[in-house]
Amino acid sequence: MYLSRIQLNPRRRDARRLLSSPQRLHAAVLAAFPEPPTGDRAGEARVLWRLDTETDGRVLLYVVSPDQPDLTHVAEQAGWPSTERGTSKEYGPFLDKLTEGQRWAFRLTANPTRYVQPEDGGRAKRVAHVSVPHQEDWLRHRAAAAGFTVWEAPLDGLGGHADAPVLRVTRRGTEQFARRGTEGAVTLAVAQFDGVLEVTDADALRRALVAGIGPAKAYGCGLLTLAPVG
Repeated sequence: MYLSRIQLNPRRRDARRLLSSPQRLHAAVLAAFPEPPTGDRAGEARVLWRLDTETDGRVLLYVVSPDQPDLTHVAEQAGWPSTERGTSKEYGPFLDKLTEGQRWAFRLTANPTRYVQPEDGGRAKRVAHVSVPHQEDWLRHRAAAAGFTVWEAPLDGLGGHADAPVLRVTRRGTEQFARRGTEGAVTLAVAQFDGVLEVTDADALRRALVAGIGPAKAYGCGLLTLAPVG
């Protein structure tokens, strides 16, 4: 497994074109692999990606994949080709050191949804959670199967501030874009979660890190990343 990152340049026209459509960016990410894995089976490693916009304005594309990607075309089309062509690190050593009881700062961009049964008894329909409390509850509910709990205690013992919230929805909105081969537009409700987690099942967490959490993984959702607390 590999964790890769490349900085994009939103001032470039081709970059803006990619950033405006998860469909196009998904195709650009898959083009980095001769034969990208599909991850069709539950818990199977697949290509995951996520866009982060940092407080200093940098736009970073993260990719987790079973094989090392060649991001040259992304750099040439949408990045800083003279100085930045992306970096890739083997992910296995980090995954191997995960153990129960560890606490990590995390970030996850997800598509929080639920299924609603129509009153007429038809097929259940997937609908988005759009309020922050429902989105946070969605993550807490998903956490157990993903091998962690969301840390709810004050942060003063974890290198942070006691009055700072441990779980935050730091970005949310609705993305709408065309999908090739279908009529109409795809609409996704997206939420970015930042917080602290405690590992309860290291194997389940490893699966979540390489297979993703929730739906819409092809469109930049589901990639969970960890970092030291503080």
